[in-house]
This record gives sequence, C-alpha cells and structure tokens, in this order.
Amino acid sequence: MLIQRGDDRSQHLDRRLAFILAAVAGSLNAAAFHAVGFFSANMTGNVSTLSSLIAMGQWWHGLGYLVIVLTFIGGAAVSSLTIDLGLHRGIATIYAWVVLAEGAMLVALALVRLGMERGHGVPFLIFGLSFLMGLQNAIVTHISQARVRTTHVSGMATDLGIGLARLIAMRQDAPVGEERATVLLKLRLHAGTIACFMAGGILGVLAWRWCGDLSMALSALPLFAVGMAALQGASQPGPPRQGARP
Repeated sequence: MLIQRGDDRSQHLDRRLAFILAAVAGSLNAAAFHAVGFFSANMTGNVSTLSSLIAMGQWWHGLGYLVIVLTFIGGAAVSSLTIDLGLHRGIATIYAWVVLAEGAMLVALALVRLGMERGHGVPFLIFGLSFLMGLQNAIVTHISQARVRTTHVSGMATDLGIGLARLIAMRQDAPVGEERATVLLKLRLHAGTIACFMAGGILGVLAWRWCGDLSMALSALPLFAVGMAALQGASQPGPPRQGARP
C-alpha cells in the first residue's frame, strides 16, 4: 500500500490508503474542533477567517490563523523533502517510514498535551495537528501523483461532482466501456474517501469525549498498522520495487 508509486499503483491500493488516512484525518480534525474550536486541516476555512480578520483590522487575532496555515505548509514541505531524499537514496519504504513517524509524533503530541495546562495546550495542539495533517496530505499526494487527497474534502467533492457529470453525459444506451469503468472507479474513490472522513470525524469526537487527549494516540494506531504492514510486505522476497536501486 505504501510501496508502489504513481502509475504503478492500482485503484484498489489508492482506495485502501485513501480510506484509512481520510478516517484518521477526519477523526483528528473533528475531535480538535470539538475540543478547542479550531480546525487543524481546513485550510480553506482558516484562510477565509484570516482574510475576514485582516479586513476588519484585527491583525493580531488573525496571526494565529496565519500560523496554522504556515504550519500546515511546513508539514507538507518536511514530508516532501523527506520522501524525495529517501527515494533519491533508494529507500523504497520511505513512505512507510514517514507514516510511522506521523504516528509516533501523534502519540508524542497526545502525551505532551496531557502534561500541559488546558489553556496553554490549545496552540500546541492546533499547530501540532496542522503540521501532521500537512505531512499526511503530502504523503498521499506524492505517492498517488495527486490522485488522492485525505484532508481536502473540497477537492474531493469537486472531483466527485465532475465524475457524476461525466457519467450523466455518457450515452445511457452505450455499452459499459473502459471510460465508463474508469469514471465509476474514481467515483468510488472520492465518495468513499469523503464517507471515511465523515465516519472518522464521528468516531473521533466520540473517542475524545470518552478519553480526551488520549484519543489522538488511538488515531495513531491505523498509521502504525499501515506503516508496519508496508515494511513487512517490502521485506518479503519478490521482484524489485519501484524506487529501489538495483
């Protein structure tokens, strides 16, 4: 799931990865909003709020939203630089290692947050989650060549609408050809990803109400499972994988 890249990836691999990571992103985004009233992955909303505050002359209040956006960008940049460096050195499992690193940082974030005063821990939580969401979105964007997003629901909803329009525009009496099958596969990907993001959000809020900050550590479990499964699969004998040097 985290080894093949770009055109070497099947729709099945893209769906599995998108559904799992979208559920994690939805869980963290909704739980954080439920807890402190901020979105860690909704950059559209954060930039809109920043624009509104600047327009009203409330520059100081808008500074926090600017930092959220910059932190998200920083997470994506760190992720991309790490992946590019790993691929350049022939580390075919670099995506798995970055996912495992995300899970470890998520657990660390939860533990540090537990030791902080509630008020002081709010910026730490939001900026930490924004960094990790940027990091995660860059992973799936990189490995799928931008076919998959896990934190950007606006883009997924747009792709879903475009796919529906293409499906409707096709002749209803035409045989199910390659183009129609491709559109249907993309619709499954985008609709399923949005559904998993929403389901993850529901579970995230319920988990937060049950165990508070420790729910972030629970959200890291799927990341560890995906990363370890990829490492285990890469260790099995088989043909050379893309990204690895001969």
